[in-house]
Amino acid sequence: MSDRPLLDAGNYSLQYGASESGSNNLNDTPILPYVVEQSRPAVEKRLLRKLDLRVAFLVLIYIVNYMDRSNAAAARLRGFEEDLNMKGNQFNTLISILYVGYVLMQAPSNIFLDRMKRPSLYLSSCMAIWGAITLFTGTVRTYHAALILRFLLGFVEAAFFPGAVFLLSRWYKRNELGLRTALLTCGSSVSNAFSALVASGILAGLDGTLGFTAWRWLFLVEGTLTIIVAVCAIWILPDFPSTPSVWLSPDEQTLAKRRMEEDAAAGNEDQGKPVEGFSGLSEALMDWRVWWLGVALSFMIASLSFGNFFPTLSATMGYNTTISLLLCAPPWILGTATSFFVARHSDVTGDRFWHITGPLLVGVVGFVIAISTMNTAVRYLSLFFMTQSSVAYVIFLTWVLNTFSQSRSKRAAAVALINSMATFGNIGAPYFWPSSWGPSYVNSYLICILTSAMSIAMCWAFRKHLSRCNEAAEAEEHALGLPKGFRYLL
Repeated sequence: MSDRPLLDAGNYSLQYGASESGSNNLNDTPILPYVVEQSRPAVEKRLLRKLDLRVAFLVLIYIVNYMDRSNAAAARLRGFEEDLNMKGNQFNTLISILYVGYVLMQAPSNIFLDRMKRPSLYLSSCMAIWGAITLFTGTVRTYHAALILRFLLGFVEAAFFPGAVFLLSRWYKRNELGLRTALLTCGSSVSNAFSALVASGILAGLDGTLGFTAWRWLFLVEGTLTIIVAVCAIWILPDFPSTPSVWLSPDEQTLAKRRMEEDAAAGNEDQGKPVEGFSGLSEALMDWRVWWLGVALSFMIASLSFGNFFPTLSATMGYNTTISLLLCAPPWILGTATSFFVARHSDVTGDRFWHITGPLLVGVVGFVIAISTMNTAVRYLSLFFMTQSSVAYVIFLTWVLNTFSQSRSKRAAAVALINSMATFGNIGAPYFWPSSWGPSYVNSYLICILTSAMSIAMCWAFRKHLSRCNEAAEAEEHALGLPKGFRYLL
């Protein structure tokens, strides 16, 4: 297959040599007043500062989101399985079923979100619903009731993460997305650390209060906290730049829209005409790159499956429940700090592939260390290496947003579809960690090494394809005397 059809399949032949002056929709472009244009750096700085403060609230939501989906692992240490009479792989199924709901809802939710004017209201409503589901989980008496609630939890939670990532891509330019995506995604690492601390306090301090066992209090407290945060989010989360915002001045609102149009490589694709039906979804479904990246991310997610069982892995070192949960925090705190540095460096250098590969290889080192010994100190050290691999997920999501940055509707559908396909890794991954493989979990770590290698290989092949596309674009511009146009980040 030649390079040219691949370029056409991605709809990128339109943008070669494209420039703002060549747009067919100049009349639709917001025109900045001369005074504002002259002071644009100061206005842009104010805009980003205001926006970053509101985006920081997305991090809090993601922390709560991750706490609500991962609290079952902590509850397992204090009688969750025994009280609901779980046997065999039923606990693994309870973890897996949540992601079935994710697969079903992510793409439809993002398509719906793209057509909304108030994403803040939509995301906040979904959050309040999943908070109520978490709260009700603390009252269940049977395994099957818990299974149904976990499915519903995933179905509703599915709206948040792809929606939040898409929301970021509607406000930030390509060279700004890496750090902001890292800021959002670090919520999962912070949650893994913070939720362990919260869980240790609840499980140790509330056991037996009002007749409820400790694990029930864990769901009740965290569900209530989620609902409170959801109410606050209605007034704090940003909407789209096209929606009037009371927290932005007219100049800042105009500049926010102008920035996105300047950053779009083919701004005339979506500007000046309404999105017809599900055109973005159909374009994403027909683009082979969406499927390729979805499979690559699925392998990566499978390699990160140790996160769902982190309290269990910590408990293999022989400490009591409270100490085991407290030991979960430091590795994730280090992973969070690393993600900011790596994401910022990735933005500055414009490189994505090596900033994905590096953390995955560090994680592989952790898996190898865990396989090689049962020494307590060394195995705990291996957990620090493992958590570094989660940094790759941050950079991968940014790479997806950069690659599909030309069409707003297609980007929304692509992000949701790739995340949906990646969720298949989460559906199968819980079965990589059966209790019968513990406490060494050698087979589990071997699977993580294999899936990491597969993800790296697919990312390498994708990088080679994008490199060929960039070379073809450069050759075409040189032959036709066109100015430099769009280039993929590698």
